[in-house]
Amino acid sequence: MAKGVKIVFIGGVGEIGKNMYALEWENEIIVLDAGMGFADDSMPGIDKVVQDITYLTQNKNKVKAYIITHGHLDHIGGLPYALAQAPAPVYGSRMSLALIESQLREHPAIKVKAIVVKARSVVQIGTFMVEFVHVNHNIPGSFALSITTPMGVIFFTGDFKVDHTPVDGQVIDLTRIGEIGRKGVALLMGESTNVERKGFTLSERQVNESLDKLFIENKDRRLFVASFASNIHRIQTLFDLAVKHNRKIAFAGRSMIGNTDTAIKIGEMTAKPEGIIDISHIGNYKDSELLIVVTGSQGEPRSALVRMSTGEFNKIQIGSNDTIVFSSGPIPGNEGAINNVINNLIKCGAEVVYESLFEVHASGHACEEEFKLIMTLVKPHFFVPVHGEYKHLKKHAALAERMGINKRNIIIPDLGDVFELQVNSLKKVGCIPSGAVLVDGSGGGSADSSVLRDRQSMAEEGVCVIGIGFDGKTGAITSGPDVITRGLLYSNELVEHMQETRTVVLESIQNHGINLAKDDVGDIRDKIRRDVQGYFNKVVKRKPMVITMLQPTVK
Repeated sequence: MAKGVKIVFIGGVGEIGKNMYALEWENEIIVLDAGMGFADDSMPGIDKVVQDITYLTQNKNKVKAYIITHGHLDHIGGLPYALAQAPAPVYGSRMSLALIESQLREHPAIKVKAIVVKARSVVQIGTFMVEFVHVNHNIPGSFALSITTPMGVIFFTGDFKVDHTPVDGQVIDLTRIGEIGRKGVALLMGESTNVERKGFTLSERQVNESLDKLFIENKDRRLFVASFASNIHRIQTLFDLAVKHNRKIAFAGRSMIGNTDTAIKIGEMTAKPEGIIDISHIGNYKDSELLIVVTGSQGEPRSALVRMSTGEFNKIQIGSNDTIVFSSGPIPGNEGAINNVINNLIKCGAEVVYESLFEVHASGHACEEEFKLIMTLVKPHFFVPVHGEYKHLKKHAALAERMGINKRNIIIPDLGDVFELQVNSLKKVGCIPSGAVLVDGSGGGSADSSVLRDRQSMAEEGVCVIGIGFDGKTGAITSGPDVITRGLLYSNELVEHMQETRTVVLESIQNHGINLAKDDVGDIRDKIRRDVQGYFNKVVKRKPMVITMLQPTVK
């Protein structure tokens, strides 16, 4: 049977984030990106979400390289966890590798060989020849990838847009993309994030002009701008405007400070040190002399702007002479949190400006006309949409068909799918383990872990802790039952239900004929739990987590 190049969808399809794709030929695997996802309300206490990399772990001797398109967390945030299980050299731009190095400081045991590449660099990794093609995004050092394989060229767009007036002056390399397309491309793998949007993406220069007007209109007010900490081009724009309008710039938020320091150190951002002040020194300046750049544009619970909006940021109090600009678009699902922050800021007396009122944000992702342009230049035989929820992938597939790609040559992948590319065919040949691994502090657990279920139960139903002291020989109760509840009862219900709960526990011990000194501890706890949950379900319509603590005493 003829063999082909396998394409493995480890993350990044049917979802936003966790981008990771693998190409495999015989005993060689290269991995394209290794991003993370973000926890939602159903994942209390979870820090981040990464891919299930069982397949890479099982084939770690085959993994030859990680190829990074750019330095956003949804493309590099899972790399420390992948490197720990399947180590290999990492290729990326100077900006991407600097941000990866910063991440790896939290994982000192991981040692990595990092190889800096530039636009139009070509590297040979075993059978695969990888060319890095410059594209516009909102972070420096962003690439598309042209990968020559035994079955033809695979062109992977990465995250991109077509910006004819980018902040750094480096226009997307459409010339090279066209040359690659004329030579022949077997497969195009295209990001799909903004495929539902018509037209072209707003240029970063247009945002510059809008922000400039806001500086002029608010010349006597204190200015705040909330943006993504990874939007290096936007932060550069703000540096330039601060200089133009004679304002000092201060940063609030750990990621904002860290990313900015990194970009300045490696020369991807220009800023005069005397123009930057520490957030603790803003009291030494007039409102008209300040620009404060903050995290929290997505309403993240402990971000700088959210804490300012609730009066919990001890260095800044928001007031009537403040103008706060949301220079970002909402990530799907964050709209409610963002609106809460806006409302709280307005209650504090501030003026708030956001995308629907003013052109203060330009996406880093292409819109429909830009996707058409790339398809026209690349002219692929096969097409696979990636980087998006299923609705985005479906829309992108329909667009590809309208652009003349044969419907039979367009495939929408699911998470865990394995495709095989041959000279004249692209077909699904299997599946791998896939899904999410939840990272909690320094540990990890699967998406259906008992830890997460317990947290969800406590968050939704509350917790009831029962303490019982008993004679270790006879089983007679010597103290308690003591009852403590959290997140279960209102203050006016406590006295009545606490006493009733004690009665339920005593009746449970009596009715089940429990001997606290002799019966199995797990069995005792299960019987008490069922009876206590039954009581609360009857009186308050909740089934709390019940924790029974048994303390024997021996005289």
